[in-house]
Amino acid sequence: MKLDILGINGSSTGRSADLPDEIFGVEPNEHVVYLAVKQYLAAQRQGTHKAKEKGEITGSTKKLKKQKGTGTARAGSIKSGVFRGGGRMFGPRPRKYNIKLNKKVKRLARMSALSSKISSGQLKVVEDFTFEAPKTKEYANILKNLECGNKSLLVVGEHDNILNLSSRNVPRANVVTAADLNTYQVMNAGTLLLTEGAISKIVSSLS
Repeated sequence: MKLDILGINGSSTGRSADLPDEIFGVEPNEHVVYLAVKQYLAAQRQGTHKAKEKGEITGSTKKLKKQKGTGTARAGSIKSGVFRGGGRMFGPRPRKYNIKLNKKVKRLARMSALSSKISSGQLKVVEDFTFEAPKTKEYANILKNLECGNKSLLVVGEHDNILNLSSRNVPRANVVTAADLNTYQVMNAGTLLLTEGAISKIVSSLS
C-alpha cells in the first residue's frame, strides 16, 4: 500500500511511502482493540480510593441499649455503618486496576487501529520536519494546512523536544514517538499524522 507524502504546506511532495499490507492493511479486530483500550484506561486509574470502615472510626464502644425489649433492632456500637457518622460497609479499598494482555493481542490491536485509520481516510504521511525554536503558531499553521481538524496526533521517529513544546499549547494536538504509540492514542486521534521516520520504526516494532 502506498500513500502520498505531504509537505508541511499541505501539498504533495511527489513522493510516496510504502506501508506494508501485513501491518496497515489487516482486517480490523474490534474486540482486541476494545481490550487494548480498556487496559490503557484501566492503567490510568490511581486506585487510591479509600473509605473508613467500622474498625477505623473513632468512637465509643459502649453498647447503646439493652439487647432485648426495645422493639427495635439490636445495636452494639455507635460506629456501625447503620448509624450516621459510622463506618462505611463494604467501602472502596486501595487496589490496582491493571489488566494483563498478551503481546500478540496488543500487537494485533495496534495493527487493527492503524488499518482502520487508513480505511477511514484519517491517516496521512508527512515529511520529517522540525523547528529551530518552539513555535506554537507555526505548528498550528501546519495542522491547518494538513486539514487535521480539531484533534490530531503526530507520530515522530525520535523524541523532539522542540516539537513537543510547539504543540503543547495547541488544543487537542499531541506529539508522540513511534516507540510510545499505543492503540488508545491511535483510536482517540481525529487525524493521525505519520512522519517518514516514524513509519520504519512502527514497521520494525510490529513486524
